Amino acid sequence: MSETMNAFVSSFMSKHVIPGMALAVAEHGQMVHARGYGCRNREDKLPVSMDTVFGIASLTKSFTCAAVMKLQEQGKLSVDDPVNRYLPEFATPNQAWTEQIRIHHFMTHSTGIPPLPTLFYAMKRSLDADPSTKDYSYTAAAPLLKHGPIDSYEQLMAFMADCDYELLGPPGTQFSYCNDCYGLLGAIVERVSGVQFAEYVGREILQPAEMEATSFDLDKLPAWQLTMPYAARKAEDGHKTTYPAPGWWEAPALLGTGFLRSTARDMMKYLEIYRNYGRVGNRLVLQENSVRQMLTPHIQIAPGKFYGYGFHITKGDRGPTLIEHGGGLKAVSSRMCFIPEKGITGIVLSNLAEVPISAVLYRALNLAQGLSPDARIIRRAGYEMKRDDLNGYTGRYSSYEGQNIVFAAMEGKLVLVCQGQNVILQPVTERDLFLLALDDEEALFRFIRNAQGEVVRVWMSNSSRQLMKVE
Repeated sequence: MSETMNAFVSSFMSKHVIPGMALAVAEHGQMVHARGYGCRNREDKLPVSMDTVFGIASLTKSFTCAAVMKLQEQGKLSVDDPVNRYLPEFATPNQAWTEQIRIHHFMTHSTGIPPLPTLFYAMKRSLDADPSTKDYSYTAAAPLLKHGPIDSYEQLMAFMADCDYELLGPPGTQFSYCNDCYGLLGAIVERVSGVQFAEYVGREILQPAEMEATSFDLDKLPAWQLTMPYAARKAEDGHKTTYPAPGWWEAPALLGTGFLRSTARDMMKYLEIYRNYGRVGNRLVLQENSVRQMLTPHIQIAPGKFYGYGFHITKGDRGPTLIEHGGGLKAVSSRMCFIPEKGITGIVLSNLAEVPISAVLYRALNLAQGLSPDARIIRRAGYEMKRDDLNGYTGRYSSYEGQNIVFAAMEGKLVLVCQGQNVILQPVTERDLFLLALDDEEALFRFIRNAQGEVVRVWMSNSSRQLMKVE
């Protein structure tokens, strides 16, 4: 496995101009592949190891859920409690639906809240101070100048209460990734526990798991192992180069959504919590019932695809269950995976954003299972679609985060118009579901209809967000 993976990783890193990466895979808790590639600091020629500290971005979300489950174990809350019991300031444009929102809905991204620009405002102080911000596609489109920084949970809730938007549906009916609610899970943890969110996660999750090189606080991490953040820019000829971009983005009001830093070694310890139903070695971190509740497919996203608490879950009619999550932020592309039936766990971390890092981990998981290295996760069975049906999907879709995508019909095919290129989407398995398949990445697009049968939104697997059809 190692020789095959080493050759692939070398080619992958060269193709995507990635300075450094760490990859680890274990079977039943025993490492079968663990290696650092490239440099944590390319300019000083410092190599990546299993102990190199990377950002992990949205892998943080399952830690946030684990903290909530600890509070439930301690009898201090229930995931079925209404959010307003702990956050009376929390409001949406629909008060009746707001009163129905439970902690469970926060944890499953099913409140009905569409993508809002709060993450950008929560990071605004970091973004304004960072020259590399201009080289990130999603920040370039963000409405960064329309609001001041959001520095506290109270400011976050006030901003959300004042936002003019329409909920996607009643609580529990629509899945759309919501960083805001994961930030507010941190507020609930603080108010219920009486200590700061980061302190509670450290005391109840990180310390029992002996994750000594994992923290929200950079000052508590070994500076000599911390990776240099890198950013990328494209020249006019399309050639991509990377450059050092010191400084990490911070968001005190959204810690729970994606601001932990960790190592591949520590993250493999963390995945043992879920493989062993609560234990890391002989240390109990979570009760078995808590783990099972986190890994339950609570809400369906697309055929065979679900969300638990802080984890995506794929349960197809072929092969084992895949439990995973990815993350992306400045200088971060990350993915963790767990196959419960086979006891296989894996993590990949890198110091460059916006690269399809999952291709590396999926290939390693395939090899660990004795499958073809190129085996794909998503079924490709085609759905027979009439040419006239395409018109319902075409148009521009956007979100309050500033994201815009366009679909068009060309020669009987649905295409995604992206950066001047037309990428063909393949209809798969059923009506309204399409697959974008590239060399290193697959993405699902699920179109959503209203009661009249009209397409009104699209959900995209690469961002897990719903975008509204605007024209």
